[in-house]
Amino acid sequence: MAIDPREKIALFIDGANLYATSKAIGIDIDYRKLLAEFGAKAYLLRANYYTALVEDQEYSSIRPLIDWLDYNGYAVVTKPAKEFTDSMGRRKVKGNMDIELTVDALEQAPYYDHLVLFSGDGDFTALVVALQRRGKRVTVVSTLTTPTPMISDDLRRQADFFMDVAELAKTVGRPQVQKPVEA
Repeated sequence: MAIDPREKIALFIDGANLYATSKAIGIDIDYRKLLAEFGAKAYLLRANYYTALVEDQEYSSIRPLIDWLDYNGYAVVTKPAKEFTDSMGRRKVKGNMDIELTVDALEQAPYYDHLVLFSGDGDFTALVVALQRRGKRVTVVSTLTTPTPMISDDLRRQADFFMDVAELAKTVGRPQVQKPVEA
């Protein structure tokens, strides 16, 4: 990845996408190390983390992470997830943060030189094009190491640089915590 140390960089993390990607390759992300890794490469202007939350649950497994990120250098952007029942009667949760991430990336573009996007979602291809038209460089972080790539081919081709989470995991990853199985 070619990040110039003189650049101002901004991290934009699609939380659900990065979570799915890291689980698919068998790691957990150490978010403290992630900030340190990119802060050592260039001037880290901002680290934004986007996720949808189910509001009416008494306990959400993601809440401790969100709280930690909020207190430790990340700007956390959330919105309530929508719950519905599909045609088969199964409970589904939908919470897409693409618009929020895109709007923030475009609004903050005058302040950074290089955006690092943690997502493989092809919906962000138009965002990458728009930022490049404004003279910004874009690195996309996802993975190709899974049987089915977790990144859209169009997004990967459009990005200035691609970084595989599997490579990044060498410095910011840790093995997944295995929860004991109760008999």
